[in-house]
Amino acid sequence: MKNVTDSFVFLGHWPSAGSFGFNTDILATNLINLSVVIGVLIFFGKGVSDLLDNRKQRILNTIRNSEELRGRAIEQLEKARTRLRKVEMEADQFRVNGYSEIEREKMNLINSTYKTLEQLENYKNETIHFEQQRAINQVRQRVFQQALQGALGTLNSCLNNELHLRTINANIGMFGAMKEITD
Repeated sequence: MKNVTDSFVFLGHWPSAGSFGFNTDILATNLINLSVVIGVLIFFGKGVSDLLDNRKQRILNTIRNSEELRGRAIEQLEKARTRLRKVEMEADQFRVNGYSEIEREKMNLINSTYKTLEQLENYKNETIHFEQQRAINQVRQRVFQQALQGALGTLNSCLNNELHLRTINANIGMFGAMKEITD
């Protein structure tokens, strides 16, 4: 141990000038070397520390920016998914409503066509019945007029005044009875 304490004492006492030589005291030279290395590291290490801090900050900023971008991307993705679901639901609803509207319009058209055909059939039947009745009435009137004219012609040629008046009265009674039957 005396050797170690001698080394420290020796450090405090430097010979002024003299010859150049090797210091064989290992402990003294190691301490000097270590102090030089530590001094160099401290002197040059401050710049390295700043570089490392700057690099660390850039990495942290990049991570923060990436997280923010990721969060915005996730948010936009959720919004897009929500819009997609909404659009799909609306498309399904339009499709369903479109099909039901088409079916409804088809049924309305079919029903309307049936009603129109039924009305046309009724109008046709009414027209035919009306024309038949009119034709029958015209034929009756002509037959009646011809029979009346024939009877009058026969009566005028064959009958005298008294017989003529009795026949007219009988025919008027017959016509009254016929009129009551047809009404």
